[in-house]
Amino acid sequence: MDPASFRDPSGFVFRRDGVLYRQVQASAAADWAAFNSTGLYERLAGDRLIVDHVEVALELAAEPDSIAVIRPRMVDVISYPYEWSFSQLKEAALLTLELQSRALDIGMRLKDASAYNIQMDAGRPILIDSLSFEVAADTEPWPAYRQFCEHFLAPLALIAHRDARCGLMLREFIDGIPLDLAARMLPGRTRLNLGMSAHIHLHAGAQRRAANEPPPAADAPRRERRISATGQRALLDSLRRTVEGLRWQPSSHWSEYASTTSYSDAATASKGEIVREMLVAVGGRTAWDVGANTGVYSAMAADAGYRVVAWDQDAASVEAHWRRVRGDANPAILPLICDLANPSPAIGWGLQERASFLERGEPDLILALALVHHLAIGNNVPLPGVARLFARMAPRAIVEFVPKEDPMTRRLLAARRDIFESYTIGGFREAFGVPYRILRETSVADSPRTLFLLERC
Repeated sequence: MDPASFRDPSGFVFRRDGVLYRQVQASAAADWAAFNSTGLYERLAGDRLIVDHVEVALELAAEPDSIAVIRPRMVDVISYPYEWSFSQLKEAALLTLELQSRALDIGMRLKDASAYNIQMDAGRPILIDSLSFEVAADTEPWPAYRQFCEHFLAPLALIAHRDARCGLMLREFIDGIPLDLAARMLPGRTRLNLGMSAHIHLHAGAQRRAANEPPPAADAPRRERRISATGQRALLDSLRRTVEGLRWQPSSHWSEYASTTSYSDAATASKGEIVREMLVAVGGRTAWDVGANTGVYSAMAADAGYRVVAWDQDAASVEAHWRRVRGDANPAILPLICDLANPSPAIGWGLQERASFLERGEPDLILALALVHHLAIGNNVPLPGVARLFARMAPRAIVEFVPKEDPMTRRLLAARRDIFESYTIGGFREAFGVPYRILRETSVADSPRTLFLLERC
């Protein structure tokens, strides 16, 4: 069983001979039959709102008590909400509301609204959990309302009204940001917004009152809440308008870094030509661009036929990058947030529920352009440590060395004592020459920088 799918009694994900499958348990038989007989799956798959799958022989089930086994199409890379930009999280929220609305049309609903059920695939969000739908009466309240607010609305509001780094709180709060915490952190003016007041502030207050109520007597009849079909639609409409009304404009030093580097036009052209040649020489299919900024070289890799994950620690840069490549503009590129000096760890139950950055598969190639000096000087990571990390990540690498005489490195050293005696091109060759073979070393024209093509030993 996949460590991330143990929570759902309706079914689970497993692998057989490297192939991904999902088993549907007997307890979900009625919901699964309705999901398929109503045509909901076909409509969602046709509109690219849910990952497509094929049903396979029941003999492939991992355990007894199975009523179906499906083989879903695998997405390229699994990412998590704390690695998404503001717009990625917002689009995932709006997709979740659209799925709930379509389910209501045919007498079903989403039984959960977990952000982890959504993945970024070919430039857009998509649902990967085919077992998220269940049959429901028209008057039953949406059980995933609170989860939606904690997984989507609270972090979006905190990013929009406080700071983009609030999105990283989802790494600590794996089940969503508690509404009472979000309500305390948000500025008081958000109480004047009808949607924010209802879905965060008043919602948090209702949770607090419910938690303080004494438990009901053992023989007390269960109170069943009801909400009309009109009320269900009004709730979704209010949530949608609240999410759509949240705005965040990316602006940072790093999101404009590409236009402020020390490169002359000749150096920019030279670097681009060298990188293209190295990309072709590797001839791989997948690449991770670490320290991608707004994706100039990610686009070059995509043009060379690679599917690219573009990692960067700056939320504004990732936001700007996503806005440029989203939809069908460049579906081969997935921008994500990651600080390579402190990457996403393994978290959740048994430290296996959410995989670490280094457990997300191995690309054919990493691009590390204008990055090593930030790690070695900005973060005090010795060059051998940088080399070992890169070699763990991929069998080949295109790495740029930016020497101390470069203006960008001088900027890093301006406010600190230079204790980096081994930070020289000779020290680079020595450090990277241990886990790698240097296949090519080329100086960038009209620049002190050097590009290396490396292959893991």
